[in-house]
Amino acid sequence: MAPALLLVPAALASFVLAFGTGVEFVRFASLRPLLGGPPEPAGPEAPQGWLAALQDRGVLAPLAWDLGLLLLFVGQHSLMATETVKVWLSRYFGVLQRSLYVACTALALQLVMRCWEPVPRGPVLWAAQAEPWATWVPLLCFVLHAVAWLLIFSILLVFDYAELMGLKQVYYHVRGLGEPLALKSPRALRLFSHLRHPVCVELLTVLWVVPTLGTDRLLLALLLTLYLGLAHGLDQQDLCYLRAQLQRKLHLLSRPQEGGAQ
Repeated sequence: MAPALLLVPAALASFVLAFGTGVEFVRFASLRPLLGGPPEPAGPEAPQGWLAALQDRGVLAPLAWDLGLLLLFVGQHSLMATETVKVWLSRYFGVLQRSLYVACTALALQLVMRCWEPVPRGPVLWAAQAEPWATWVPLLCFVLHAVAWLLIFSILLVFDYAELMGLKQVYYHVRGLGEPLALKSPRALRLFSHLRHPVCVELLTVLWVVPTLGTDRLLLALLLTLYLGLAHGLDQQDLCYLRAQLQRKLHLLSRPQEGGAQ
């Protein structure tokens, strides 16, 4: 039992890293563009037009760097999700396979956020600078971001969050209960095979609904939108299953209140 108990700190460390990275991503994707204001020009000619930007190394170099960071994240996130890599990781890391995937994803996302290069000299697709838009557009974006993040957290509660983070696998292993996925219904397994990103629409709202869409933000939004679109494959049966699970969990949450009222 002792070796099994050593798995618990590793799974908890992965969970803490992922949770902290999620909080940092909220700051990176929402708070910084909403509260930081429009990017300050780096020179008298900034921001430039699109044709001039294509010939400016001061714009192309940071864009290429940011693109490399995003491709690194997408590559890690996709490669480690393949069955071949999953089997290999399970062979050498056992029940920690999911925790390792979560930790590597968090580290890759941390690398993107900490090494991201803004492009203040690049062209701006849109910017709310004139009144009253400079006041009302950021406020509206803030409200939509808040709603999107609340929906994201709610959707994660509908799913098995502990299992997504790898904690449940370790808990089941320590208790000798087997693999959690083996206890899932065929409808749940079908859903998981189709859906890798359960918060696709909400993340798209966060990426695109900003008062100022500069060049580097446009790159971030375009690439992640393409990636989310390719990984999203829900059908009608999956949506019916999700609706049933949401109703079941809401019923379970309301039962203590009903019992207290009686």
